[in-house]
Amino acid sequence: MAKGRRKKDEGNKKILIFGASGFLGNAIYKELCTYFDTYGTYFSARKSFENNKQFFHYDMEENDVFEILEKLQPDVIISALRGNFAAQIQAHQHMVEYIVQNECTLYFLSSANVFDAYRKFPSYEYDKTLSESVYGRLKIKIENMLLRIPQQKMGILRVPMVFGNGSPRIKAIKKYILDSEPVEVFPNLILNVTSDNKLTQQIHYLINRSKTGIFHLGSKDLVHHEDFIKEVVARIGNFNPIYKRVYTTNEQRYLAVLPKDNKLPKNLQVGYQDVIDHHINR
Repeated sequence: MAKGRRKKDEGNKKILIFGASGFLGNAIYKELCTYFDTYGTYFSARKSFENNKQFFHYDMEENDVFEILEKLQPDVIISALRGNFAAQIQAHQHMVEYIVQNECTLYFLSSANVFDAYRKFPSYEYDKTLSESVYGRLKIKIENMLLRIPQQKMGILRVPMVFGNGSPRIKAIKKYILDSEPVEVFPNLILNVTSDNKLTQQIHYLINRSKTGIFHLGSKDLVHHEDFIKEVVARIGNFNPIYKRVYTTNEQRYLAVLPKDNKLPKNLQVGYQDVIDHHINR
């Protein structure tokens, strides 16, 4: 048998999710915890997290990630952090320092917004990033940290709008309908989408197969925002809501991250209609 540390098989990988109490972070935790030795961090105190021995309290503005990393020594880190932008940058700088010095891989949940300055076409994995939004520029800054380290140590996971029964977007739409408030739609916006269930399955696959690099984890097809939201509302129930049509430009604009170079297996690909049909219930 060859000397040295062997690659861990699936069940033995130790995973740490920063931001595991948030919507996406918690969905990822629930997907992975049955298969891996999975840990997470939480910020807001809730009994379910405080009583779970796999969860650690972490205040991004007060605590240093090194404390948790040195204690757990994970094989895989997943960052689903949200909150103060300056604190996020420092936290990721320290994560990068840690993985450079240790046998560890970091998967970073990025966003389609890293391309939000490009309006005339969808974006692919190796297109140059450019953003007009503060949020998009934050994601670019963290992506650039990862792009300076060996590719086998990092995964940049660019995600479009996420829908699903427990998603903040679906909860907000349901509340607007019930409160007889207008639902905002963007008629000129062309995008792709995903669901929390499909996204977590894709991340599970990437970790299990030790895939690294840049991945666009959205639907393989595009849809107008207005059409998509109207189909979602029809799926939720027999309502006749008020729609507020918001025009940010007179021209069609794209906010879509499509896979081209790093495509996942067909069973893990998703279409926008699948998101509506299989991940949104009445």
